[in-house]
Amino acid sequence: MEQYKKEFIEFMVDCQVLKFGDFVTKSGRKTPFFINTSFYRSGRQLSRLGHYYAKAIQEKYGTDFDVLFGPAYKGIPLSVATAMEFSQLYDSDVKFCSNRKEVKDHGDVGILLGSPLCDGDKVVIIEDVTTAGTSIEETVPIIKAQGNVEVMGLVVSVDRMERGKGEKSALCEIQEKYGIQTTAIVTMAEVVEHLYNKEYKGKIIIDDELKAAIDAYYEQYGVK
Repeated sequence: MEQYKKEFIEFMVDCQVLKFGDFVTKSGRKTPFFINTSFYRSGRQLSRLGHYYAKAIQEKYGTDFDVLFGPAYKGIPLSVATAMEFSQLYDSDVKFCSNRKEVKDHGDVGILLGSPLCDGDKVVIIEDVTTAGTSIEETVPIIKAQGNVEVMGLVVSVDRMERGKGEKSALCEIQEKYGIQTTAIVTMAEVVEHLYNKEYKGKIIIDDELKAAIDAYYEQYGVK
């Protein structure tokens, strides 16, 4: 596993973004782990998060794209922070863009924030976590409505590796439906690999009991 992935997993733990216990997802699934990206709350945290996103994006898509698109609302700071870090790491001045929930009809009019989307632009969508792909169903038409724009792919922070609306993972369903490449900074398999029965800051985060609960969850909701 790449070093930046290990660092990112520990970063999520430190920020209390990655938690283990008893939770219920929006889809009603009882889960032993939860990823709450609203716990990234400081400039330093957002800068580091952008750094890890930039690493994952460059690894998957290289630098041959034009715009990072962050769907409102959580995607807005992600697109800004990652564009800044991408520029620093790879000397590639990618633009950032997001949508508004409501169309603005005065001043900076329209549905978009940041850079406009132009014919020929190659776009990578950046999100926090995708479970059912609902946000992408709303986002892709907005991007496509701006002109002859190519949506290259989608990057999320964590691939939960569970079924979406069918028997395949949400990221796989998105990839097949829209013909785009999908990737994540880390998968839950990598999270478990890095934390299972390994001490981090004096504590075993994933012990045998928690590992059994995670395995049982994937037995029920994992990709078949």
